[in-house]
Formats: sequence, structure tokens, C-alpha cells
Amino acid sequence: MNKPLRRIAIFCGLLVLALLIRDNWLQYVRADELNSHRFNRRVLIERYSNERGNIIVDGKAITGSVKTDDSDFAYKRTYVDGPMWAPVTGFASQAFDANQIEKLEDGILTGNDDRLFFDRTMAMFTGKKKKGGDVVTTLSGAAQKAAYDGLGDAKGAVAAIDPQTGKILALASTPSYDPSKFAGNSDKDTEAWVALDKKNNPDDPMQNRALRETYPPGSTFKVVTAAAALEHGKVTDIDEPTDSPLPWIMPGTVRPLENEGNIPCKDATLREALRVSCNSVFGKLGADIGKDKMLETAKKFGFNAEQFTPVRSNASFFPEEMNESETALSSIGQFDTRATPLQMAMVAAAVANDGKLMKPYMIDQLRAPNLDVLSKTEPEEMSRPLTQEHAQMLQSMMETVVNEGTGKNAQIPNVTVGGKTGTAQHGENNSKNPYAWFISYAKTDSGSPVAVAVVVEDSNASRDDISGGGLAAPIAKNVMKAVIDSRK
Repeated sequence: MNKPLRRIAIFCGLLVLALLIRDNWLQYVRADELNSHRFNRRVLIERYSNERGNIIVDGKAITGSVKTDDSDFAYKRTYVDGPMWAPVTGFASQAFDANQIEKLEDGILTGNDDRLFFDRTMAMFTGKKKKGGDVVTTLSGAAQKAAYDGLGDAKGAVAAIDPQTGKILALASTPSYDPSKFAGNSDKDTEAWVALDKKNNPDDPMQNRALRETYPPGSTFKVVTAAAALEHGKVTDIDEPTDSPLPWIMPGTVRPLENEGNIPCKDATLREALRVSCNSVFGKLGADIGKDKMLETAKKFGFNAEQFTPVRSNASFFPEEMNESETALSSIGQFDTRATPLQMAMVAAAVANDGKLMKPYMIDQLRAPNLDVLSKTEPEEMSRPLTQEHAQMLQSMMETVVNEGTGKNAQIPNVTVGGKTGTAQHGENNSKNPYAWFISYAKTDSGSPVAVAVVVEDSNASRDDISGGGLAAPIAKNVMKAVIDSRK
């Protein structure tokens, strides 16, 4: 072969080699990326070519699928009581993808998960239409309805947990949205989506306040401070007077830590201080315990770490760098302390469960279309924030709050209820309406079936009428009662 032909042959060989390398790169190295790319319409057509599996509550589907005739997507998602369940399900939209359970368990719901390979193969031979599997949740329909109806027109959230297992029983957030409104791919769906955007709707109805919003927890955090005081030996007898002067001047300042109203906080016992919610007692306790030990206890309750239920919950926050006066403020749920409603439900659950905190979760089972169980979540211990002895002392204190203190609106006949109210300052110089908090648990002869956290971020009540006991406690009561009644 002469030199020019040899050069042409080598050049053509290099082109073929480059083509083969490029082809293999696309088909193997980038295959998963391209298959799941948002601009790959074939993936979307496949996702909505068959009926999607369902999300199940109390044995009933709260989702569905409906045939469409106006696009190349054969089916679109439907929702039962969409606004009530949106904080649990999330959305599945032909135009705007999916989130939360709909996104995390998309493989099961579409039937494309590797665990459903046998079902897909059998469908090819039997001629049956491919169908997705189901996601069975831990949620209680009665508890969710009580939470959603209780919040009503107010802006806020509710989280309820089974303390003994970690199962999430309710997860409500208001204002909410209906995922059905933009499940399709039409101009009408786009209009509904745009209307929900925070830029167009300052109430931000698509924000999952139960998991993603962190609030100053106010006096509900005093339960964590009380636990730290018991665990680190600052208090050994909850009915003995504490060394708590009144006024108490915060270290390094000339400023007293004020209490709300004329309440008996001087040298108050820990029980009495929690009953009437003494800032001075718990602020001093936090400063005496110190930031490191306060942080240690807060972390054991779940602070400063994201939670995965499997939907991600934002990390609640207890500051790591503080001086003594800032530690005092943080210990009463102010300064930079922030918590999600899920986190504060975990605090109440750990106390109710004799000091054992179970990992929260809301997916019980994943099922194949033929109802075979593909996976089941088993309860898992997360931590031990306090000993059984100290937890039972704290239970006694929280039950005093409900029986004789600020939490009387949470009382349930013939049921033992423990709780703690909170009214958290909000806005520059506390100019905005405060947040109303309540955390609680209920006890029956068989243990504690439910722990609840409620936050009312905004309501139609006047500033003077906003309190955890007045606004949030009745909601918690109804959620607890719904769980107890549903198990009878």
C-alpha cells in the first residue's frame, strides 16, 4: 500500500475507533444519566404509559390514575383529599416531575424497579398490562384528618409519631395544595403550578412545614433543658427548690431574663418551673449546664442532623458557639435555636417512651402488584437521650403541665396526657405575632401510642390571644384522641 492510501486508512480507522468509543460511552457510561434525563421524553412517556401504583393509608389508596386523551402520556395521577395528604405523598406531574414519596419510590410506583423484574417478565408472557407496585404508609387517616382540620385556615404544621415504634401517624401542613391540579401536561396545569410558586403566592403552600420549616421552639425546648439538667446532675429531685434568684441577671450582661407575667419562679422546683414555664429557671439551668453538655443532649434528641423518613426533614439547630447568656437564651428555645415540628414530636416521643428515641419513618411496606411484600421497615432505635428513671420524672412533670398548668386544653377524659406549651418570639424586636407551640403525648394501659407536636405560625387571632395552650393544645388533643379512638 502506498503512503497516501495508508494515511487515509489510518485516519478512517481512527474515526471508526472514535465512533466506537463515543458509542460505548453513551450506551454504557452515560446510560443511566441519559435514561433519567429530564429532557428524555421517552422516559416520561414510559413513566405514564401504565397505571401508577398507589400510596396506601389504612389499607385504602389515597392516590389513583386516570386515562388521558390529550397527549402522548396515557395516564395521569389523581389524589384523594389531595391538600390533606400532599405533605405525605408529594406530587407526580407529567410536566413538573415529582417529589417526596412519589419521587423517592418512583421505581416501585411505575413498576420499573429491579425488584419487579419477575412481574414485568410474566406480564410479557401473559399479556397483562404492566402495573406499578404500592407504597404502604404508617399514617393514620383519622389522625391526619384531625391535624388538617384542626389547623384549618391557620398557617402551621402538625407531626405525630408512635413513640414505641417511630411510625409517623400524621404529617399535616397548611396552607396546602392539591397535586391533582398540575398532574397533567396542559396549559391549565402550568397555570396551576405557576400560581403556587412562592413568588406568586407568599403563603408558599408547597412548603412542607412539618418537615422543612424550622421555627424557634420557644418554651417547648425547656423539655430538652430539663432532660439535660437531670442527665448531667444539675437537678436530682424535681420537687426540691432550685437555686434560681429572681430577677436572674444573664452572665456578662446587666439584663435580667424576664418571665411572662408575675409567676412564682424564685427558687422554683423543676416541676413548678415547667408547669408555669419559668424562663429564669431554665435559662439559668442552661447556663449552669454549659453549652457543650446542652449541645450533647440536644443532639441525642436529633438536633443538628437531617432526618430521613425517607422524605428528608431539615436539620433542627442548637448553636455550637455561644457565650453563657446566649446559652441561657438557647436553652429556653430562643436565640438561634430552631426546630421542625417533626423534631419536637421526637422530643415528646423520647420522653414518652421511657428515654428511648425510635427513628421516625412513614413507609411501612413496599408491595408488588400481586400484593407480595418486597420490603418492610422494621422499627429502629435511634438514641437514648435520657435514662428510664429521668424520662419518668420528666413524664410526671409534663403531666403536671396538662393537669394543673398551661396545657389544660389538651386534657382527654380517662387518658393520661403530658405536654408543654410554647409561645416563641418572632420578627425583628418581636414585632410579628409569636408562634404558638404545643408538644405532648398520651398514655393508655398499653403504653404511649402517640406523641404530637403542633405549631401555629400564623392565625386570625389577635396577638394577646396567641398562646400554645390556647391555639395549639386543642389541635394536639384532637390528634391524640383520634389515634386512641382508632385503636379501640
